[in-house]
Amino acid sequence: MRRIDDEAGAAALRLASLAQGPAAARGGPASLSDAAAPSGSLSEPEGRVEGPDRATLALAVRWTLQRLAEQAPGHTLEVRVPPFGAVQVIEGPRHTRGTPPNVVETDPATWLALATGALAFSDALAAGRVQASGTRTDLSAFLPVAAGTMEA
Repeated sequence: MRRIDDEAGAAALRLASLAQGPAAARGGPASLSDAAAPSGSLSEPEGRVEGPDRATLALAVRWTLQRLAEQAPGHTLEVRVPPFGAVQVIEGPRHTRGTPPNVVETDPATWLALATGALAFSDALAAGRVQASGTRTDLSAFLPVAAGTMEA
């Protein structure tokens, strides 16, 4: 997999966040429901524009997954953000075949809120915005991965 340039990734993340409204531009959604809503479906008229295009959203998700993999290298946990990407992270026992024993999966909007620090992992998990299976699925120590990249 080709590495995504940090400047391009950060720009995509800013565009994806701006398209979701003013609160997202400051670092994330104003609420958990904003973080969880699919892009383009947020109905608040003030300051909202159409959601980011698919390519921009995909780039933002893939870049933040890349940053997670760089900051927490390993193969113990698989983090999935369908349909845009998945990475294996965190040192420990390596998984090589079949379904991994430790999996975290979420939607793109929730992942970007987690990646930017707008949403805590424990809050997303408690609200059912993240599905986690296995004993080594707590990403709290590794998030946010893109804090400080929201400024132009």
